[in-house]
Amino acid sequence: MINFRGNRRVVVTGMGVVTSIGVGIDEFWKNLLEGKSGISVVESFDTSKHATHKGGEIKNFNPCSYISPRKRALMGKASQLAIVAARLALDEARLDVKKLADLNIGISLGSTSGESQEIEAIDEIWSAQGEEKVGVHPIMQYPVDNIPSNLAHALGVKGPISIFTTACAAGNYSIGNGFDMIMTGRVDKMLVGGSDAFSYSSFTGFNQLGAVAPDKCQPFDKNRKGMIPAEGASVLVLETLEDALKRKANIYAEILGYGLSCDAEHITNPSSEGIAQCMQSALRGTGLVCEDVDYICAHGTGTRSNDVAESAAIRKVFGDKRGPLPVSSIKSMLGHTMGAASAIEAVACCLTVKNDMIAPTINFETPDPACAVDCVPNRSRQQVVHIALNNAFAFGGNNSCLVIRKFEKDA
Repeated sequence: MINFRGNRRVVVTGMGVVTSIGVGIDEFWKNLLEGKSGISVVESFDTSKHATHKGGEIKNFNPCSYISPRKRALMGKASQLAIVAARLALDEARLDVKKLADLNIGISLGSTSGESQEIEAIDEIWSAQGEEKVGVHPIMQYPVDNIPSNLAHALGVKGPISIFTTACAAGNYSIGNGFDMIMTGRVDKMLVGGSDAFSYSSFTGFNQLGAVAPDKCQPFDKNRKGMIPAEGASVLVLETLEDALKRKANIYAEILGYGLSCDAEHITNPSSEGIAQCMQSALRGTGLVCEDVDYICAHGTGTRSNDVAESAAIRKVFGDKRGPLPVSSIKSMLGHTMGAASAIEAVACCLTVKNDMIAPTINFETPDPACAVDCVPNRSRQQVVHIALNNAFAFGGNNSCLVIRKFEKDA
């Protein structure tokens, strides 16, 4: 029987990111506040037959410091990204990798495409050389559960592991699951986050949908043309406040809880009603009211339908019950990192409440009456933030909203 420990508090003591604008939270946060774009011409594959040619690739990714060449050959890139992000997070949390096997710790990750590059390799070999030339290695590496499995093997973690494939909301789902695992007393610590490598199939799919912008991502802008596909990974170390204080760990923020909803209307078109229900659920579940929220890290993909639906939902939930509410989208800089997106955005939220600085929405030029939110246009903003909401919505109607609070020992 699970023993629910309602007096537990869950805090973030380490964070690691691997993105197109920086590896590690120092470089990531500096470039985020400066509004640096990580969008560039795609080099991973030939885009000549596509309508667009830019993405948020991580250039010169080098995992050699954390993964041997022999082990890299046995895993896909999404696993490699996750391992590097996790090692960076553990370093931040001052947890010795060699001692993780002795801790009551689990892993919960999110991913949209899994090891998509492995299935693409299978397809390429099969098409060019025939079925009999397809080796067993890419087939074994393709299943999405390999990502947390490879991470557990690399770190020696022996606790429960899980993978969430709720598309672009998967990172938040994984963090919410980690929060629950600690709150119910099943573990004392969790490695949570998300990882997705740059994918030919994903790039092609979104181009076929006409959802990709040709040059830049412009969330909430009247002339926005779509999202920009990208890759990345983020891992956060969650643990009980008791453990964090006992070992004198640096605490970035506190996770208060989360809200979930399903649109159940359309597989790709977002529902403002479903999004509103998700944010309302997050507020109810944490005992907060609208006036308590200081900032929303938006899903903000830059597509016509998503930005309108999210803006309408924010107006519905918050309305005139409070003053101006900053709502920015860091996808304008990173691109859309799929299952890693909300995990990376959770890091941004933790740094926001820690430092009282809000990252901007870059590339904003023309206001859209249908997206009447304060999107923190083009420049970061200094502002006290006690409570941040991290929004993530996905195909299939999978909506999630994570609640992050500035850490106060006596809160």
